[in-house]
Amino acid sequence: MTDAPAIRHGGCLCGAVRYEADWPPEALVLCHCTHCQKQAGSALSVVAALRRDALRIHGTLKTYEDRGTSGQPVWRKFCPECGSPVVTDTPAVEAQGMIFLKAGTLDETADLAPTLHYWTQSAQGWFPFDGQIACQKTQ
Repeated sequence: MTDAPAIRHGGCLCGAVRYEADWPPEALVLCHCTHCQKQAGSALSVVAALRRDALRIHGTLKTYEDRGTSGQPVWRKFCPECGSPVVTDTPAVEAQGMIFLKAGTLDETADLAPTLHYWTQSAQGWFPFDGQIACQKTQ
């Protein structure tokens, strides 16, 4: 008999979108790409990689179709009321049965422990990399 995963809850700033996610995620990364910086309005985005069936969203998300460096679509999904980014998706991620959750929307974030920095070539020059977390220049 296997233990059931823990459940984490979260949602957007205004509460119009809520979700439950099986926890822990497959990976928890810090993305420094310029598009995540712009979407987050910050130096990076904290992203939890989840199996698609591990995320149950309640409410309606609006989608902005961005383009990645490969030219492929990146679907950035957010609350249409308050604008909080909630999910990022791509055809490749979808084909793998995965989805990216913006971990800053979790109700509880105190114990998050990212294990990888993505797109460090785009990181803000002032960001303090401490050598404790692995880095990749690109994804």
